[in-house]
Amino acid sequence: MKKAELNIVILGLSITSSWGNGHATTFRGLVRELHKKGHHVTFLERDVPWYASNRDLPAPGFCQTILYNSLDELKATHSSLIRSADLVLVGSYVPEGVAVGNFVTETAEGVTAFYDIDTPVTLAKLERGDYEYLHPRQIAHYDLYLSFTGGPTLQRLEQQYGSPKARPFYCSFDPALYFPEAQTVQWDLGYLGTYSDDRQPPLQKLMLDAAGYFRSGRFVVAGPQYPETINWPENVERIEHLPPAAHRRFYNSQRFTLNITRADMIRAGYSPSVRLFEAAACGTPIISDYWEGIDSLFEIGSEILIAESASDTLRYLTQIPEDERREIGERARQKVLALHTAEHRATELENYYKEALCQKSAHPQPTESLQLK
Repeated sequence: MKKAELNIVILGLSITSSWGNGHATTFRGLVRELHKKGHHVTFLERDVPWYASNRDLPAPGFCQTILYNSLDELKATHSSLIRSADLVLVGSYVPEGVAVGNFVTETAEGVTAFYDIDTPVTLAKLERGDYEYLHPRQIAHYDLYLSFTGGPTLQRLEQQYGSPKARPFYCSFDPALYFPEAQTVQWDLGYLGTYSDDRQPPLQKLMLDAAGYFRSGRFVVAGPQYPETINWPENVERIEHLPPAAHRRFYNSQRFTLNITRADMIRAGYSPSVRLFEAAACGTPIISDYWEGIDSLFEIGSEILIAESASDTLRYLTQIPEDERREIGERARQKVLALHTAEHRATELENYYKEALCQKSAHPQPTESLQLK
């Protein structure tokens, strides 16, 4: 018997533009695989100027994409779409996310989910009373909390915040887009990431300091929003923005790649970034900072290398034989192919939906208005 198709609505930060965010790449992979499985997906995106001028996928062919200009327009035009959907996902960092979430949980008749691509950041914001896109009282009103972070955070979401069902929903990669390919090696070590205050000190320690010692080495940092005040060593190349279409070539042009984790995500643990999986899929060996749970994803020393200082980075760059370097990258590639593709996430979402639907039928969610702003 053919599996019933789902009508899925996603209200996310962006699927049309990857400029300055990792959400678009994650949404694209997930939605593409849901489409392949026969589900119908509508993606509702707030039309904002910084994405409007940087749209690298303005009309995805695997979903219906609708841009809206305001909360009032969303409510006036798309209420019936929200109401009739089997599953409605509201993503983190959606503009006016609290009001959007309130509208969705009051309107939708199907399963509702909060899809948090930034869980540690979200929880840190809630602790500070910063309710930019989620209010703590809303969590119990979503049928499902899909969390970028696994481990103990899931129990916290259920026990402290009252989520009916918190489930790990890591980011993923598309094997059709990320794989090893022959490229001229341009750099010994590269890093891809938007600037953030908390990532800059480890970038300085693990890469820039190492570049200062390893003058014959070649390094690169790709990503926007880095301050002009940063003193880049002469052997560190800068790329302001690298669109997703160029990521595979970028990773395959490095001997090693560097992974640096946001401070909130280090504190929470179990928070892999999409760049981690994409680099591994290309077979490029990863040098990473350490956080709890990283060894549940990759075997340290065999599939990933951990650095705590510039000297650690230099040791990997200068002392690991070429055959061993390739083997580390290949083992990591096999691991992510087995567990972390976008197809895996689409299947997980189907299963989580079924669980939530059963629970919703047995224990209906509260329907009163939260009146949150």
